[in-house]
Amino acid sequence: MKLNFITEELIYHKSPQELTAMIYEKFIQNIDEAVIAIQHSDYFTANEKIKQCNDILYRLGIGLTYQAGIIAEQLDTLYNYMSERLIRANLKKDTFILCEVQQMMKKLSNAWNEVLKATPKVTSSLRKNKLSSYEQHISIILS
Repeated sequence: MKLNFITEELIYHKSPQELTAMIYEKFIQNIDEAVIAIQHSDYFTANEKIKQCNDILYRLGIGLTYQAGIIAEQLDTLYNYMSERLIRANLKKDTFILCEVQQMMKKLSNAWNEVLKATPKVTSSLRKNKLSSYEQHISIILS
């Protein structure tokens, strides 16, 4: 899924669950690009892509609803672990660690997408004028 064509209008019509799925895909794409950059000794690009992944994890963590229970806590722990691994991978320019983190995100993304398929879509005729803190920076992440 190529996300360069995402517009603010398209994002506006997505549910938070669909936005999360898109963010997961962007994360996976960034890891692919970071690995390729490292293989070509383009460490500046690799650094930027890995930093974007850490930014995504940070924003995903902010968007968690802790009232949801243990799943939110477990996701927070997973996001923090992945972030720590990305920092280590960035310092060492280690593609093995990047692929490890990417595999974790792919599993999470696949599970998330399965839940989305099984959950009926609820659409609202009224869209809030002000976006939630979770949605405010989605266009930045996905562009």
